[in-house]
Amino acid sequence: MKIIGIDLGDHRTGVAYSDILGMMSTRAETITEYNREKLLNKILEIIKLEKPERIVLGLPVNMNGTEGERAEMSRAFAEKLKEHVDIPVVFWDERGTSKIANRILSDNGKKKGKQRARVDAVAATVILQSYLDYLAMGGK
Repeated sequence: MKIIGIDLGDHRTGVAYSDILGMMSTRAETITEYNREKLLNKILEIIKLEKPERIVLGLPVNMNGTEGERAEMSRAFAEKLKEHVDIPVVFWDERGTSKIANRILSDNGKKKGKQRARVDAVAATVILQSYLDYLAMGGK
């Protein structure tokens, strides 16, 4: 099952892609787009090209488990997606993914300034891979 993971941001949005078996995140990219309508169209183009069976959208939950303005933005974007595609959109708690992404990049020798361009793609990979691991452990 092919799945796409999305780390929705204000200016940059990370998109990660699973392998065809839905076992591992294999590649990722960053879309730089502030305009939500244009971003939606770019994501819809990706969906048309990649033909995923599911979309995993990071849900920015506060550390205390509550949802704030960022979570509302993710839910609103998911609703817009659902108006255009007939595939499930699953929310996935993204707490800590940016920290993990920054650590991965630092551990691989990326300088702070260069990390900004890749951190969203890596965060999307972390979101997608954690969801794929959950499925592998019997989650639904």
